[in-house]
Amino acid sequence: MNGLIEELQRLFPGIQGEEGGDMPALVVPADQLLAVMKELKERHDFNFLADLTAVDFRDEKRIEMVYHLLAVPEARELRVKVNLNRQHPEVSSLTAIWPAADVQEREVYDLMGVIFQGHPNLKRILCPDDFTGHPLRKDFQLNAEEGRE
Repeated sequence: MNGLIEELQRLFPGIQGEEGGDMPALVVPADQLLAVMKELKERHDFNFLADLTAVDFRDEKRIEMVYHLLAVPEARELRVKVNLNRQHPEVSSLTAIWPAADVQEREVYDLMGVIFQGHPNLKRILCPDDFTGHPLRKDFQLNAEEGRE
């Protein structure tokens, strides 16, 4: 995997390798995510987006997107992380590369407030349409009188 990370770093300046106890990991600048993911799928056979999620690092004023990719049937794994501005968390949608990203991106949008640029149907999926806020953000507070903020 070190060869893959080194190759990606040559192709995409700004990518960093990161120690991962369970699998190799990359930290990718948000503006390079789409190109890096296309490269990983088309040239390196990471053909399965296993999942995506977001982590709120409130103290560091960032939200981190985390993607887990698999190369099937070889069972190679790779974690890709993207750091986003906590006040305006935006990143490219991966639905054009992996259609299964559709529902997962909608969930992260709904619960964490991340905007996925280019998503074909970015709307709430778990909370009601009129719900205010994003309930998995660390600064979300439930309004005791109304049951929501």
